[in-house]
Amino acid sequence: MFPQSLSQQLRDARRRTRLLTRDLEGPQLFGPKLAIVNPVLWELGHVAWFQELWCLRLRSDESLSESILDGADALYDSAKLPLPDLSGTLEFQDSVLERVLARLEREPDNEWFLYFVQLALFHEDMHAEAFHYTRQTLGYADPLDRDNAGKGALDGDVELPGGEFLLGAARNSGFHFDNEKWAHPVKLEPFRIARAPVTNAQFLEFVRDGGYSRRDLWSPEGWNWKGRIGGPRYWVEHDGEWRERRFDEEVRLGGDLPVLHVNWHEANAYCRYAGRRLPSEAEWEIAAAFSRVTPANLGGSGRVPVGEFAEGDSAAGCRQMLGNVWEWTSSTFAPYPGFVCDPYREYSEPWFGTHKVLRGGSFATPSRLITNTWRNFYTPDRGDIFAGFRTCAIE
Repeated sequence: MFPQSLSQQLRDARRRTRLLTRDLEGPQLFGPKLAIVNPVLWELGHVAWFQELWCLRLRSDESLSESILDGADALYDSAKLPLPDLSGTLEFQDSVLERVLARLEREPDNEWFLYFVQLALFHEDMHAEAFHYTRQTLGYADPLDRDNAGKGALDGDVELPGGEFLLGAARNSGFHFDNEKWAHPVKLEPFRIARAPVTNAQFLEFVRDGGYSRRDLWSPEGWNWKGRIGGPRYWVEHDGEWRERRFDEEVRLGGDLPVLHVNWHEANAYCRYAGRRLPSEAEWEIAAAFSRVTPANLGGSGRVPVGEFAEGDSAAGCRQMLGNVWEWTSSTFAPYPGFVCDPYREYSEPWFGTHKVLRGGSFATPSRLITNTWRNFYTPDRGDIFAGFRTCAIE
């Protein structure tokens, strides 16, 4: 990635961060105390602190110089100290970005530095999507457009042959996180995977047929998580009609939109109901091979019906594998053979064995972040993220 392009993308990432937070004020900057939501004001400062630490403060001997903000390490590692006010936090953001951009001009050929600039860029992109999750969780207005109405179903499976395939990122193919490294052979049996994600209309059949009350459809962990709920997070029923809350509004279910805000347990239960299964991440990656990122619904304003963006189909014929909604896989997040931590050691290793892998990106994910090999990961109970799923046939 060229330094000039990096400078433009750093500015673009900051513009998106501000767009998703600029209307929040007062109590909204702190929000209720929830395990899945960081205070917006803290997270704004954390983005700048992370960028400063890796791009400006890290020395060649791995020691750190001082932050331009007194107490920044204690503050943005623990969030126990009094937070700066909004203007002070944004000033910290601006000061760090200006210094990073200036260093890019001075050191355009410093590959060690350019690695950390990309790390900070993608870190901010991920936090911008998290700001979008926060707005949905807390019922704040969406600063972007709503989901796109319209029809566009897409049924059926594509069949892929078995064989030996390479899973993971190829060397010398650009920036990759440590959990993507490196491409290694895997053997797969022939399989059939849905051309499109599960829709609201399909998931509604599961809900109306008592799917949330049938213990035989749920794993023991899923049944314990579910408790007494009778539908997906943010779905509400009025006189037999199911609707969903989208940010600060309650809207009708768009039947051809991919189901959203379902966790891994719910996806797994639906699969049992439908006589299907979730794909492994290896199956997902092979099915997504050669998807074209540009036309997919990434970095957009909301979901689109599952039949749209035919020009982004993978070579196998699967649609929207990059964009629209993250997709749960059956795979537990684990290291690839020969795994070695990158300098940001806390990114992957602490979560191996406890999280499930998601693939593909959502409408809120910048396209520069996503490739076929990019692995997202959350605990199986997380339904606040922009996640859905597609299914595989059981042979």
